[in-house]
Amino acid sequence: MNTHFEETRYHLKRATETATEGLRVELEPIEARFRELTGREAEPEPGRLETIRSELEALQERAEGETREAIAEARERLEEFRAQRAE
Repeated sequence: MNTHFEETRYHLKRATETATEGLRVELEPIEARFRELTGREAEPEPGRLETIRSELEALQERAEGETREAIAEARERLEEFRAQRAE
């Protein structure tokens, strides 16, 4: 059953990426026209360093979350073990 959830999550991710790209393509002319009328230039694409930095921050957040979960699970197991020994 877990593989079904993994496959569903994969397909939802792909659908989101596709929808995001479609919206970006559709809105590009509108954004360009708006920037032309307001006199603002388009924002530059993020550099490679900025992209890597944001990916590392996301990875760090994920690792911290997984660590917290592992610690909580270990504490629960330890409490169960202590409860069993006390009986």
